[in-house]
Amino acid sequence: MNTNNTTTTITITYDDDIVRKFMIASIFWALVGLGAGVLIASQLNFWQANFNMEWLTFGRLRPLHTNAAIFAFVGNMMFAGVYYSSQRLLRVRMASDLLSKINFWGWQFIIVCAAITLPLGYSRGKEYAELIWPINILVAVIWLVFAANFFWTLAKRNEKSIYVGIWFYIATIVTITMLYVVNHLSIPTSFTHSYPIFGGVQDALVQWWYGHNAVAFFLTTPMLGIMYYFVPKAANRPVYSYRLSIIHFWSLVFIYIWAGPHHLLNTSLPEWLQTLGMLFSLMLWAPSWAGMLNGLLTLRGAWDKLLTDPVIKFFAAAVTFYGMATFEGPLLSIKSVNALSHYTDWTVGHVHSGTLGWNGFLAAGMFYWLAPRLWKTKLHSVAMANAHFWLGMVGILLYVASMWVSGITQGLMLNATTEGGTVLQYPNFLDTLQAIRPVMLFRAIGGGLYLAGYFMLAYNIWKTARSGTPVNGTVEITVEEENASEKRFSTFLNAPVIYSALIVFALCLTIFSNGALFIFGMFLTITFIIVAIAHFEFCKASWNDWYEKLLKHGFGFSVLTIIAAAIGGAVQIIPTVTMQRADNIEGRIQVPYTPLELAGRDIYVSEGCYNCHSQMIRTLVPEVMRYGDYSHLGEYVYDFPYQWGSKRTGPDLAREGGLRSDDWHYFHMLDPRSVSPGSNMPNYPWLFKKPIKVKQLPNKIHAMRMLGVPYPIDLSEEDIQAQIDEQAAGIVARLAEKGAFTDPDKEIVALIAYLQKLGTYELTSEKDEVATK
Repeated sequence: MNTNNTTTTITITYDDDIVRKFMIASIFWALVGLGAGVLIASQLNFWQANFNMEWLTFGRLRPLHTNAAIFAFVGNMMFAGVYYSSQRLLRVRMASDLLSKINFWGWQFIIVCAAITLPLGYSRGKEYAELIWPINILVAVIWLVFAANFFWTLAKRNEKSIYVGIWFYIATIVTITMLYVVNHLSIPTSFTHSYPIFGGVQDALVQWWYGHNAVAFFLTTPMLGIMYYFVPKAANRPVYSYRLSIIHFWSLVFIYIWAGPHHLLNTSLPEWLQTLGMLFSLMLWAPSWAGMLNGLLTLRGAWDKLLTDPVIKFFAAAVTFYGMATFEGPLLSIKSVNALSHYTDWTVGHVHSGTLGWNGFLAAGMFYWLAPRLWKTKLHSVAMANAHFWLGMVGILLYVASMWVSGITQGLMLNATTEGGTVLQYPNFLDTLQAIRPVMLFRAIGGGLYLAGYFMLAYNIWKTARSGTPVNGTVEITVEEENASEKRFSTFLNAPVIYSALIVFALCLTIFSNGALFIFGMFLTITFIIVAIAHFEFCKASWNDWYEKLLKHGFGFSVLTIIAAAIGGAVQIIPTVTMQRADNIEGRIQVPYTPLELAGRDIYVSEGCYNCHSQMIRTLVPEVMRYGDYSHLGEYVYDFPYQWGSKRTGPDLAREGGLRSDDWHYFHMLDPRSVSPGSNMPNYPWLFKKPIKVKQLPNKIHAMRMLGVPYPIDLSEEDIQAQIDEQAAGIVARLAEKGAFTDPDKEIVALIAYLQKLGTYELTSEKDEVATK
């Protein structure tokens, strides 16, 4: 029996004060992050810009730049966009003003902590995950505060059907939680230091599962949610295709998570993972371009505004850059292309075309659209906003073009051979560095122009705010009470979910089998896909009805999103981290570090050396000719964290041990140009003054023992000190013979010990024979 639902009319006042706070914070941190980027870009051309200060070196400032750009600039912009659009899409004020304020002030406190600790050298040594463990806990807590506030608001919503922008916000919150927690699992050794629980290849895989998908679910999915709200608002047009947005969302959430291994192509990562990462990266072309086309075609009928409206300019360019970046990403994941591009500036250019073009321009467009509405006034200067657009566009194009030229030039030079492929054409790594110096200068110029554009934005927004009055948006809505019978719904026991589960099962069967089972898995996959398509065509109305009902059930939608995002990571990571070590070392096993070498490795990590040097010789002939035998998995089993790197501003160090004398390393750290003319590496004079932190070593060795490194159980503090004294004395004596003098307790001695250990392993068939190189 049907009953009439009762309705009530209420007035809602949105919490736009929190939006203003996050927006102002985003602009401030944009200037800081972009400024740090221009500085470190200058350091690559002018080593003097490191100022001989340990807290201003490239190795320490590069993590500050990336964290400021991602988590401070884009992070605050994301919160501003989410808080503004969610309240209006759900037609309800945020559930808790207190949680919103904790989110804001907690996030700013985290950023300040990062800005202090990273230049001081407190780092976990993993890209985009450098923050020390106490800060990581704060990040997790504040993120959960944001999640609680968002899902509480979702539960209280007055608009029962969840709009597409909210889908992407849900995916962001649940997936970032999973990624961040897993990649930051660590064993603390002190308040400022810890070791990750994964090491070697496992750490590499988990890191790039996180690193790649931090880009996907922090810099992409929330931005897409913002795009789906603000672009239609700015253009005053509806989203081009609702069905395309459905395909875009679910395929992106499912496929993106599988693509992380493409950062590790041609390395020691198992071949099946490399192939899987490459294939799913290529598949990303389809959903990514579906989103781009949906965004651009939403502007249909509003293209005339491009001539006068800076907001439309920024949004159109941002969506275009999204399409360019998501075309280039899969291209760079093809193994043959990656062999050229990886470890070069081409990858740097790719990342910045997405960050500056997609995130930065989307942020600018959103800020220019929001400011007049948040302060109830007109934008101070439309002309200045238009000038910002063109200045930023020129800056991006200069930056990206210079990185393309630099990366391709260096990649070709490093891989070039002569005499029938038997001799390297450019055996000296510094030759390639000198060749790209002019274009690297254009990177700094392009970045400087982009930074100048954001200074114009900051001034324009400041003047706009000064001319108006802060206001909170209000809306009057009619709320209809639901009939209890309308809430009965099955999220999982329905055709779309069942078919999806069957297809994923068949895919996994195909991936993890060979021979007859592989063929059977392929047959099942194709069969399930065909049957699912046929069923959809015959029962289209019922499928559409199910999805519309799903959009009214936030919990069920969120659970399905978690499952879709988690499958790829589980398939890749669980087999790798649970694999028996004997099956994972390829006939070689790393020789554990001595206490002095372990201290030296921690100094290497602290100084951010992984930002310029790799420790992974790929399975490519030119690399083997240049650096020695390709790297094997077993040579990294005791590396916590792994240090394979992702960029070579200097040569690979995987087999550095024994190649050069102790005094060469001594003078190289004191003044790199004294032994490597033309080097852009900074001087490290403080290493000759600072003492080794010996007191921390017992805790570090205990943590290593917990992680499986075979240190003796009865190794006492006295034994540790004795081993350090003996090894340090030998290094100091050899240095003195060459006219290089230092005390045995200085950090330079520990770093030399570590560098001389690189590439040392035992053959598993001959445990008593130690081989190097």
